[in-house]
Amino acid sequence: MADVAIIGAGVVGCAIARALALAGLSVVLIERGADILSGASKANSAILHTGFDAPPGSIEVQAMQAGYRAYLAIHESLNLPLLRTGAHVIAWTAEEAAKLDGILAKAHTNGAADASLIDAGELARREPALGPGAVGAVHIPGEFLIDPWSAPLAYLLQAMEHGAEVWRQAEVTAANFDGASWRLQTARGPLEARVVVNAAGLFGDHVEALARPAPFAIRPRRGQFLVYDKPAAALARSILLPVPTERTKGIVLCQTVYGNLLVGPTAEEVAQRDFAVTTEDQLHMLKDVAETRLPGLRDISVTATYAGLRPATDRTDYVLEALPERCWITACGIRSTGLTAALGIAEMVRDLYAAHFGALTPVAAPRPVFVPNLTESLPRGIDGAAPGPILCHCEGVTRAEVLAALTGPLPATDLGGLKRRTRVMMGRCQGFYCAANVAVVAPAFFPA
Repeated sequence: MADVAIIGAGVVGCAIARALALAGLSVVLIERGADILSGASKANSAILHTGFDAPPGSIEVQAMQAGYRAYLAIHESLNLPLLRTGAHVIAWTAEEAAKLDGILAKAHTNGAADASLIDAGELARREPALGPGAVGAVHIPGEFLIDPWSAPLAYLLQAMEHGAEVWRQAEVTAANFDGASWRLQTARGPLEARVVVNAAGLFGDHVEALARPAPFAIRPRRGQFLVYDKPAAALARSILLPVPTERTKGIVLCQTVYGNLLVGPTAEEVAQRDFAVTTEDQLHMLKDVAETRLPGLRDISVTATYAGLRPATDRTDYVLEALPERCWITACGIRSTGLTAALGIAEMVRDLYAAHFGALTPVAAPRPVFVPNLTESLPRGIDGAAPGPILCHCEGVTRAEVLAALTGPLPATDLGGLKRRTRVMMGRCQGFYCAANVAVVAPAFFPA
């Protein structure tokens, strides 16, 4: 009998597992996929947001601000990176320029007191590679870039260090509530828990139906991305944001912590929840937008494309609430801001548990966890005195790093998980040259 079963091992589920384990609870995290981050969390723009443009007073902005503060407080102890790039919300037309005052006012309302308006000349000085036509911007100094894969891995490893368990390939197929606790049937067998937390992302409404008729509906929104080769990163000194619309934040151009330049996402309503595919027309559109805003990209290759799904709902805010009579907590509808908000959502879930289900006994001194660095801003395995054989030359991944990712308390259990733990096969050749090397080390991930 666990104190809590958390359904969904995306970034939000991993953060909740950490918060509840550090609060002294016994926790089991359940994931339907072969590895953690196999759903919506595997694909995003990796921005640590201030919440400057979120709806004032919303659960979303509160969670983002709390998550932002928490990440800044703990990232060094977990060996997680932080690129302090800042951001610019850029107006390219007179109509967009007319919205900048409102964007600035919202930023100030949401606590980004250092946000300011800059004119076209100042913007060109700060971002000399921008194409012609920009008429002004709002500067947001506090927008940063982080590693979207190592952060949730670190959260979960710290949870496991304090007793949490992880069940992968454990889709929940049925559930029974006896008035005091839950018995979940999973693909790995039954599990009993006093409280269930629904952090199931793209399947959140399906899981919610186990406890009640779901009061929200997941409406998957596909986002497609381009990744430009390493030289492109120098063209964007900050995160380049468009003036948002009613429906979407728009197409972002920014560096990545892995040394590339990212363009995206699109925002397309789709029915499919299990996987996202790229489409030629949208990728061409992204390329056109990117090369108009940063003309220097025309001489640099695109090395990767990918698509992700965001678990948007028919609501305008997160769904974060407790059902005390059902021993249930809902943490759903967490859209593209979930990477930033995850630690804040976790704090809110912890507080909901304490308010409705029992006192907590927090760990006095959490044991630190050290995750391997994947970024270009900190030393990596290849930088060591004796790195050993290199399996992936494009990304500089050593054999030792791959072997380490296949062992330990939470080893990679599929190729996607291995890539997210090491960057292997994610460079210029996309595995063309290094896949054979990786297959020698991880043959189970390459079926004959």
